[in-house]
Amino acid sequence: MSRFKHLIYLIKNKIITRYIITFYSISTDKGVLFKGIPHLIKNKKAHIRIGKNTIINSSNFGYHINMHSSCKLYADLPLSTITIGSNCRIHGTCIHASNQIHIGNNCLIAANTQIFDSNGHLLSFDNPTYRIHTKDQGNTIHIEDNVWIGANCIILGGTRIGNGAIITAGSVVKGNIPSKSIYGGNPAQLIKQY
Repeated sequence: MSRFKHLIYLIKNKIITRYIITFYSISTDKGVLFKGIPHLIKNKKAHIRIGKNTIINSSNFGYHINMHSSCKLYADLPLSTITIGSNCRIHGTCIHASNQIHIGNNCLIAANTQIFDSNGHLLSFDNPTYRIHTKDQGNTIHIEDNVWIGANCIILGGTRIGNGAIITAGSVVKGNIPSKSIYGGNPAQLIKQY
């Protein structure tokens, strides 16, 4: 890419970042950058906080694998909270908090990953036809510092991923993942512990 095209690309992303932070009332630290335009839904009482030097990437341009869609940040209920730490790189990922999703510092999340803390609807086994009219309250997701999540993963509510853990591409994760471990598969299982 020529220097001129690169400069235009940087300016465009800085304009997008300023617009998103202002229009959606997202709390950010210095150096946060949105590459491309994400999908955002935020309840007026919900909170989205992003730490310094974090990149939210919704652009396939320059990214090493195919990204199927833009990032999504959904905090659509009054008590919904999304917290993303500093120095993270999040690519083409859906983060949907009905309750609370916390992502620590220095995390890498590859494209097409889904992180959602809610089933979307209550089980309603006593009256299954009622499911369509219900909303699940969600179960907190906590991703600690230095976690690397590969492409096309699903992280379900009630999950805690420990410091430095790696989740291999295409995994479905629910439960407690120990620090400094590699987990993968569907359901995700221990591959190696350090």
